[in-house]
Amino acid sequence: MKLKDGFDSNYRYVLVAARRARQLSGGAPPLVSTAAKKPCKIAQEEIDAGKIQFITGAKAEPPPPAVQEPPKQEENK
Repeated sequence: MKLKDGFDSNYRYVLVAARRARQLSGGAPPLVSTAAKKPCKIAQEEIDAGKIQFITGAKAEPPPPAVQEPPKQEENK
């Protein structure tokens, strides 16, 4: 498999396409007009058209941590 333009590895290409395919299967609208029906193929066509961008390393911000309340302690009487 030839390395796609803009990707540092084929593995990253697969990760980006898989994430976009999950978004599409979850109801996200396609960014390109296509005759394809399968989310994986639509995601590949979007990447080939340059519609999908990704960031890595220090540029990427991690999601905010989930706020968890401490467990409530019951008082013994």
